[in-house]
Amino acid sequence: MLKRLNNFEGIKGPVVVVVMDGVGVTPNLVGNAVANAHTPTLKRLMQTYPNITLKAHGTAVGMPSDEDMGNSEVGHNALGSGQVFEQGAALVNQAIASGKLFAQPTWRKIVDNVRDKGSTLHFLGLFSDGNVHSHVNHLMAMIKRAKEEGVGRVRVHILLDGRDVPETSALDYVNPFEAFLAELRGPGFDAAIASGGGRMNITMDRYEANWSMVEKGWRIHVLGEGRQFASAAEAIETLRAETKAIDQDLPPFVIAKDGQPLGPVNHGDSVVFFNFRGDRAIEISRAFEDKAFDKFDRVRHPNVVYAGMLEYDGDLHIPSNFLVPPPDIQHTMGEYFCAEGLTQLAISETQKYGHVTYFWNGNRSGKFSNTLEDYVEIPSDIIPFEQRPWMKAAEITDEMIRRLETGKYRFARCNYANGDMVGHTGNYDAALIAVATVDLQLTRLLKVVDQLGGVALITADHGNADEMYEISKKTKKPDQNPDGSYKAKTAHTLNPVPFILYDNQTKGRLDLIRGNDYGLSNVAATVANLLGFEAPEMWDRSTLDIKG
Repeated sequence: MLKRLNNFEGIKGPVVVVVMDGVGVTPNLVGNAVANAHTPTLKRLMQTYPNITLKAHGTAVGMPSDEDMGNSEVGHNALGSGQVFEQGAALVNQAIASGKLFAQPTWRKIVDNVRDKGSTLHFLGLFSDGNVHSHVNHLMAMIKRAKEEGVGRVRVHILLDGRDVPETSALDYVNPFEAFLAELRGPGFDAAIASGGGRMNITMDRYEANWSMVEKGWRIHVLGEGRQFASAAEAIETLRAETKAIDQDLPPFVIAKDGQPLGPVNHGDSVVFFNFRGDRAIEISRAFEDKAFDKFDRVRHPNVVYAGMLEYDGDLHIPSNFLVPPPDIQHTMGEYFCAEGLTQLAISETQKYGHVTYFWNGNRSGKFSNTLEDYVEIPSDIIPFEQRPWMKAAEITDEMIRRLETGKYRFARCNYANGDMVGHTGNYDAALIAVATVDLQLTRLLKVVDQLGGVALITADHGNADEMYEISKKTKKPDQNPDGSYKAKTAHTLNPVPFILYDNQTKGRLDLIRGNDYGLSNVAATVANLLGFEAPEMWDRSTLDIKG
């Protein structure tokens, strides 16, 4: 149970948290779609209301180092739990370094299966060092260990990134990896890349937004059906030239020899999905594991030993086998607020619905209370985001306003996905529209917050649209292509995010504490204070300054 504050009764109306996904803060203006967009409301808020910045990357959100970008998943974990937990990348790093991963029963099951049957060990996942969904070093460590333990044949199915890393960097990973495999190959050990394609084209759909992506991946990876090439490098170079697409959007391909695919998945094989982040790993895991699968025609369903790097859904236990236990996140905001009988609302469109629910609740599916909590999903468009950069922001706001006006909710949260999803496209002009769209929705929403006697906390989970061009590490200025154009950036940034206290109710009694090293995990305690409660001991401290 939470204790009441002695010096503040709490806001009478709703406390609303607005997450402007992918909206960071930087003084650099070139390529900064946040600073350069038409945002009269956001600019007014920054000038006239208490505001600070929050760390949203690196160790502040549980990543291994401050060189690691944050992401929406770890960001919402921190927002919703009020704590920092070591996250996927750090957990896997530790498990590999200590050898615990290879001592796990799952690893033993995977290796023993293929060694006993003389079958193939497959690795499938995002192929880069972006450290958001996966890391190529994890893959290499497992392949080396597999050889040491007597596995005879390995096939790798690569999902090209260009989103968490530079947009056309695939060969920077493929070429060294091919050299790595060449060094390992020898009598009794055969390892090769077998298939691939862009991460936004195949396999890595999330929240059931587009099962056709998963189906395309299944046909490429499992059935070995698709356009054939002699090597991954040949496939990438050819498809880039033909489609002009960046890596994340490249069509699928199959590596073949003498007209036969090198690595379809067959009965008796083992398969490891080596992504550690869960949102884009669940659907392909279901395709491998669900007996009554009906999302598409699998044609054949090989009986394999399948495992994820982590457990991607702890409540639904997807997948049934995993190599590294996920962080055990307890004592979340939702859990405490339900215990106090506080009514809560969570809204976003499909692309970020899981973030304001599952990730906010500490990687927990379902509600803490069916009577106290309402979750609303606005279906996302299935269209490239740069073609419709306004996405479903207006519809989210419509529903948020409609629900708030019922007077039912003490706490509400929403996520506007525009800055992140459009930011990932690398399209600067579209990102300007995306950010302006969110600003317009803030204008609408905050009027209603005032009418209801509420306050709002406006923040983000990480940066993205604030840095749409690659920044040179040497010059600290945007990199340029040979033709003078700027190199598009599609990854998250290392910039802090805004944190604004929108309060027209207390006549200046509430302020934000400045000068402290705050991160996203400090938001939960701030919300609790606004509701009139002390924060639990395990939460990071509040940012709220209550005067008088």
